[in-house]
Amino acid sequence: MSASGYILGFETSCDDTSCALYSPAEGVVVNKTAAQLEHGKYGGVVPEIASRNHMKTILPLYESVMNEVGLGLGDIRGIGVTHGPGLTGSLLVGLSFAKALAYSSGVPIVGVHHIEGHIMANALSGTFETPALVLVVSGGHTQLIHVKRIGRYELLGQTRDDAAGEAFDKIAKILGLSFPGGPEIERVAAEGDPGAFDFPRALRHSGKLDFSFSGLKTAVRLKVESIGELTPRLVSDVAASAQEAIVDILAEKSREAAKRLGVKHCYIAGGVAANLRLRERMSMRLEPLGVEVRWPETRYCTDNAAMIACAAYHHLEAGLHCGLDLNTFPRGELTSWA
Repeated sequence: MSASGYILGFETSCDDTSCALYSPAEGVVVNKTAAQLEHGKYGGVVPEIASRNHMKTILPLYESVMNEVGLGLGDIRGIGVTHGPGLTGSLLVGLSFAKALAYSSGVPIVGVHHIEGHIMANALSGTFETPALVLVVSGGHTQLIHVKRIGRYELLGQTRDDAAGEAFDKIAKILGLSFPGGPEIERVAAEGDPGAFDFPRALRHSGKLDFSFSGLKTAVRLKVESIGELTPRLVSDVAASAQEAIVDILAEKSREAAKRLGVKHCYIAGGVAANLRLRERMSMRLEPLGVEVRWPETRYCTDNAAMIACAAYHHLEAGLHCGLDLNTFPRGELTSWA
């Protein structure tokens, strides 16, 4: 394809700095992400540290991406950047850098909603079929979204308190596991019994498509306190049982949503989409309904700029881009634009 089809993407909504090039003909041309490992010792992301590290990393990361393929800004069709939701300081670094590039080159800029980016991660390795149900499940979000077509979204339900990924992190902390908690819970749960403890599945019979995970966190804490000394076996059993409670209610609500919509395609999006038990449970619950369940490649489940560039491409194809007055927003629902 011609170089005019390349989309440059930036993602800095939390603690990962990511830059990518995407084209509709080649898919992901290059995607590079710099992780900030030092947050682990604090048990969570420290916003000030995250934003300062973004400032140190974003320029050399951008130069590395462009040098790898031998392109300059004159070869770029558009720039996509996450402008929310997320940590304000982190978002400002990515947005300011992208706006500077757009201003200096005249290349159009597209502000991408972080959740739309995660949804479009499913398009990086194959065709994204619509209409579809998408389960967005990450450290900051747990939502069921009806994607009528790319750019047309309907929120069906969401968490009323903690996100599923946040619940994983908090439960991991209770068990003395390291941050981020999701991969650690999955790792130790592999050696445990998912039926060892009967943890709650909140809102199971509510008739609504919302979620709640704060009660699960409390139930785990109380169980651990009642046990006293945790052996490695007990840690694995608690982790496996808690993981089962989370993936069970996610799959059950997704199944109900798919039945109501009558869709034939369901996608998982967000960092928790990398969880193998969730993938297995979703397939078990939805495929008997004739619903195909898919998820991104594991490397595209967590925050990355390739998904942002892909989403920006679809905006540009619709003739949409933003002005240089584009701003960040720490919170906000995904809205339709098509």
